[in-house]
Amino acid sequence: MPNWPAEHACVPARAFAWTPAWVLAFVALWPLPGPAEGVLALGALAVAAMLLLVLARGRTMPLDRRAAGLASALFVAYWLPELLSAPDALDRGRAWKEVAADLRYLPFLWGVAIAVSAPRGRRMVMGGLAVIVAAWTVDALLQAALGTSPLFWSLDALKRAAGGEGFCSAAEMLAADRLGGVFGPCNLKLGLVLASLSPFALEAAARRGGASGWILAAAGLGVAVLLGGARAAWLVFALVALVSGWRVLGARRLLAFALAAVVALAALVAVSPQLQQRVGRTALALRGDAAGVDGALSGRGRIWSGAACMAAAHPFNGVGVRGFRVAWPECDPAPERPPAWGGGEAYHAHQLVLELLSETGIVGLLLWLAAAWVVWREWRRADAAARARARPALLALAATVFPFNTHLAFYSTFWGGLALLLAGLYAGALHGRDGQDA
Repeated sequence: MPNWPAEHACVPARAFAWTPAWVLAFVALWPLPGPAEGVLALGALAVAAMLLLVLARGRTMPLDRRAAGLASALFVAYWLPELLSAPDALDRGRAWKEVAADLRYLPFLWGVAIAVSAPRGRRMVMGGLAVIVAAWTVDALLQAALGTSPLFWSLDALKRAAGGEGFCSAAEMLAADRLGGVFGPCNLKLGLVLASLSPFALEAAARRGGASGWILAAAGLGVAVLLGGARAAWLVFALVALVSGWRVLGARRLLAFALAAVVALAALVAVSPQLQQRVGRTALALRGDAAGVDGALSGRGRIWSGAACMAAAHPFNGVGVRGFRVAWPECDPAPERPPAWGGGEAYHAHQLVLELLSETGIVGLLLWLAAAWVVWREWRRADAAARARARPALLALAATVFPFNTHLAFYSTFWGGLALLLAGLYAGALHGRDGQDA
């Protein structure tokens, strides 16, 4: 049996001292998907090997048993729906490949939790995430002012020097209608990533600068997220700002900040054709008909109808993870009409609940709901110090999976990795240690 530390015990874990740097390297490399995935996989393998060595030698595990249990439960809720949907998946080969590949997320979750379980590692990871968000925000604001992202330009120049080709084609560079920042014009995830990680930057700003620091950070982040163009990111950041601002500013000052933000938004819309286009598209929903709503959602209404069709046809365990595009032709509600997203089949449901129902069925949805209940139960049981440690991670996780929004695919490599990173940070911080490191 593994030797688990007692609650709040100070456990020497020098062999895992590299995990905070590993977590930060993984996040910093998100603009480079291949290297980021390699860092995740290699780090997860190293964590698994070292934990097996600790177990074999009968030494104390480097993680509180409650943190390990919570991280494991969240992994099961994510991975088990994949497994149960695979036997009769429409794309069985792809489904089983995902099931096998996603086993890496168990040691990944444990490694992330270990990284933030001790005070020194937690300061390094939480502070490092705030610095990364700040750097990407400043870079995005420079792109808005100068027309070029310095960070992306540097990465692209290095790639061209090494291999002769950049990250994006000329056509993709010209077609970009929003800020790409460090992610570039052919990987438009900037707004979503900044919104999901914003709690760490806002927490750090409030801790160092109080209300003034929070307001400055929220203003800069808000402009970058807005110009990032993803309306889903706007809602995520609005939720984060509401919850975080309520705690830091109080109701009256938060209301004043919100009114100032509305005025600034109106000014930005007046000078930005891209924002005018998105606001105009959103206003189509006011027409009150199905076509208007679908236009406002950039065709997602049609995709959601297709997802509902898949859920109805495969109610128990869905069409299989990442099998949405295979099922799409049979469930497209308007195959004769050109899609609003520009062409081709739909790849995923663009909404968490519908993704779960269509790809993993009611079983998958129930398992995710069980995970949400476990997260909330652990929060309710925790003391004030534990809640303070875990608050940024919980806010980031809750805003990212907020069900009344559109989403990237949670069973994709990038967005699944981001969501599980937040889950691991929450588990490790909530059941981490205070005081001095061993």
